[in-house]
Amino acid sequence: LAAAEAEVVSALTADSAADTAGTTLSKAALAAKLLTLSGVFAMHKPKVPTSAELLSLLKEKLQAEAGMCSPEWIKRQRQTLKIGHGGTMDSAAQGVLVVGIEKGTKMLTSMLSRSKRYIAFGELGKATDTLDSTGKVTDEKPYDKITQEDIEGILQKFTGNIMQKDGQRLSTGEAVEARPARLVTVYSVSFLRFQPPRFTLDVECGGGFYIRSLVNDIGKELSSCAHVLELTRTKQGPFTLEEHALPEDRWTIDDIAQSLEQCASLLPDELAFKKPKSEKSSDQALSYEYITLSETKREEDEIKTLRGRPGWCVCPDPGMATSLQNVLVLLNDECDWIKTNQLSEFDLSLIFFV
Repeated sequence: LAAAEAEVVSALTADSAADTAGTTLSKAALAAKLLTLSGVFAMHKPKVPTSAELLSLLKEKLQAEAGMCSPEWIKRQRQTLKIGHGGTMDSAAQGVLVVGIEKGTKMLTSMLSRSKRYIAFGELGKATDTLDSTGKVTDEKPYDKITQEDIEGILQKFTGNIMQKDGQRLSTGEAVEARPARLVTVYSVSFLRFQPPRFTLDVECGGGFYIRSLVNDIGKELSSCAHVLELTRTKQGPFTLEEHALPEDRWTIDDIAQSLEQCASLLPDELAFKKPKSEKSSDQALSYEYITLSETKREEDEIKTLRGRPGWCVCPDPGMATSLQNVLVLLNDECDWIKTNQLSEFDLSLIFFV
């Protein structure tokens, strides 16, 4: 290794070559960071896409940011990014969607039963086959005699442990097979506004509760009919829309990494993802791009600690690694090394996270 280090890789003298190398190194660092993300965070789901479609978009966006969408990458399938969500939202709904990455996906089951909070905008006088504004109108009834006091007076009937029937499955547009009513929990229903025929509610409920069914039932209780115009989830478990849900312009690797760290403190100890302790000693510098040789260890000992971790780079000087000089890459667990000037640009983008 010492002899190999003595052969300094030729400097990247051309400006264009230097720019390419810098970009490649930056992409590699981002890819490495992406593949180390693990935990739970919240994102702000916009209207239209389903929860599953949104996760696909997020995955594509993150992989594109890290340069992991090239044909070579897809062909090699070096790594996959595991992402899931903690509770389906209607495609027309927006708001807090809890997302798990890697080991965080194992925590999502517990999120299904956590309380949720919604702002629901309903409209009296019309019923639809989907119970919301995306469906076809199936019935129309008068609402002109309904007052704010009438609405407030019946809300208590929909609080506590109540029985509720499923509506239509919006993701497929198919009617759900008739099922017995289920026991669900509503912690609170607060009246916010009434501008006939529209009304607004603030609802906090347990898992498995359908806001569309609630609005539909309210319409029936008022001897009319109703459907959901808009629906916003403002909270799920400890995650709130204002404080924790990342908007679309912050769906980046760095922002998600920061959010994962912030959100970890919100989860119960038994659910919170704990980062494993580093196997490296304190006198060794470890980053996403390289490992600096320790001055207090023999080189053969340093190599031994890297066995079984192909893809890591070794460099005697962190400053040199940023220009891809004097860097050696561990190709396999047999400790075979190759210098960076022997790698293609594509391979160079992979070596840091193989």
